[in-house]
Amino acid sequence: MLSTGALRAHLLAARLAGVVATSREESLRSYRLFAARDPRVLIGLDPEWAWGQRELLALMADKCGVSADPLCVSGHDVIDPERTLAALEVFAERLGAVAERGGAVLIGTGHPHRLLGFYAGLADALSTAGCEVLRPAQGHCVDITTRFGLRTYRLDYVQGVALVREAGDERAGCATGAHSHSPLPVRLALAAAAEGGGPLPDLVIGDHGWVCGAGQLGFEVIGLADTDDPALFVGEAEGVVSVAVPLDDAVRSDYYRPLTRYVLNRACLSQ
Repeated sequence: MLSTGALRAHLLAARLAGVVATSREESLRSYRLFAARDPRVLIGLDPEWAWGQRELLALMADKCGVSADPLCVSGHDVIDPERTLAALEVFAERLGAVAERGGAVLIGTGHPHRLLGFYAGLADALSTAGCEVLRPAQGHCVDITTRFGLRTYRLDYVQGVALVREAGDERAGCATGAHSHSPLPVRLALAAAAEGGGPLPDLVIGDHGWVCGAGQLGFEVIGLADTDDPALFVGEAEGVVSVAVPLDDAVRSDYYRPLTRYVLNRACLSQ
């Protein structure tokens, strides 16, 4: 069993927390765009409150531990590992609660190259506990605007985890997929579940648009977020997101394995 102290040490050693790879410039740019209500950074959230750059910086300092100093404009961002650990506790509580009642879950990621293994471990444990891991709209296509223009992507599921891949990639079931912040895939999945008369998720787990897009529609959502993803933390502050776990979301995929073990143990779902 991985202790809290051991996980804290791992978070720092793997740079999941502490000094992370995300630059201060990237984060501040995201806060400016969010304050301007740029949909690329809102990722499906429609905030109720007015969020200027100053308010966002204060929120991110509180939720993540980044510097609250507006004059700090360069270098690497910092995530307080204590805040990560505290959020993981709530994350595990929500997993345990949905498992206890055998609820339906929808899991999706916009970071398949990095986070697929983390989510797949959750999907397997929840399925074993009696939860239905949903796979609505598999194979359906969605058009997403990217910096390269409008691209068509196909919704696929790998080990119970939703992701998108370019429509021309026919290698169904393979672990590769596209990096995406868009809320359109989760909207497509939820609409298909509703139209098909099948169960709707009691809990949505993921990142980026999977969390914000579903939370905005009223579903309970939990997820992971980096310091340049303010939407999830704004959603948490406004009560749309149950928990946003602050960590670097783009380190090596195997560095997330201890988090999977830790969360499942805290949720009493260890296999």
